[in-house]
Amino acid sequence: MAKLNQKTITAFLIVLLILAIVYIAFDKFQESRAQEKYEAFQEGYEQAILQIMQELSTCQPVPLFIGNQTITAVSVECLQQTPEQ
Repeated sequence: MAKLNQKTITAFLIVLLILAIVYIAFDKFQESRAQEKYEAFQEGYEQAILQIMQELSTCQPVPLFIGNQTITAVSVECLQQTPEQ
């Protein structure tokens, strides 16, 4: 009888260990997916800012759109340049 209890407890502990390992692996997987999404978002954000900066460096007005709102951006450096005569 005591041997059966010991085997049952051992089997129960092994099942708990397996469940814990599966839970930790799943949590790490979810964490890595979230990190990948964040890095992709950050890269896209940086590329958008870089593209806007490149457009503004041409001293041309750059229209920016979000939803139904529009704003035209112009580089301050271009406004401060004196026209050559």
